[in-house]
Amino acid sequence: MKLCVALDLPTFEENIALARQLKDFDIWLKVGFRSYIRDGKKILKELKVINPNFKIFLDLKLYDIPNTMADASEEIAKLGVDMFNVHASSGIIAMRTVMERLKEVKNPPLVLAVTALTSFDDEAFKEIYHDDIDTKALQFAKNAHDAGINGVVCSAHESWMIKANTDNSFLTLTPGIRPFGEDAGDQKRVADIKMAKEESVDFIVVGRPIYKADNPKEIVQRILSHL
Repeated sequence: MKLCVALDLPTFEENIALARQLKDFDIWLKVGFRSYIRDGKKILKELKVINPNFKIFLDLKLYDIPNTMADASEEIAKLGVDMFNVHASSGIIAMRTVMERLKEVKNPPLVLAVTALTSFDDEAFKEIYHDDIDTKALQFAKNAHDAGINGVVCSAHESWMIKANTDNSFLTLTPGIRPFGEDAGDQKRVADIKMAKEESVDFIVVGRPIYKADNPKEIVQRILSHL
């Protein structure tokens, strides 16, 4: 299981300061909407300067018509990131089109498909998707697997079920991780490290418990010691 630290701080300078504190660790860094819209390619380049071995997950959750998603995926691959994501609800054709386009790229990044956002509880999810989370997340995961996607973004609650119904090598990345039982905040389907391990999660994403800590480096070290 690998740790992915979410760089969700209010400014470029704060995100870079956090990355510098963590420069000696073998970890992934997640750059999401807020950071990428504000800082663009600059933050990706600076992170690699700090530590060329940092792995970068660009969390933009692509969702559009198939060709537009494929065009965007090709451009993302040129950025040199190691992983990005799309929405599984964009459909099998869109996901397959993305993966076909990336075959033309040398050393393409991993691609994950978002199943159900961890901010959803079952009631809110049903209002949109007209089914319960477990059923729909599994369907989305099977679609992604059939389309050739490398794995899915899901909660720890669905990870084992998804692997059991697709392939054990099918990657699962889980946001909403509260490593040692910290406050859930705006997340609904959270988990700690113990549960993530039991559910065979491949990547855990941790944000606030790290960047809001007095000593982020110490928290990262503690998390890594439990993986």
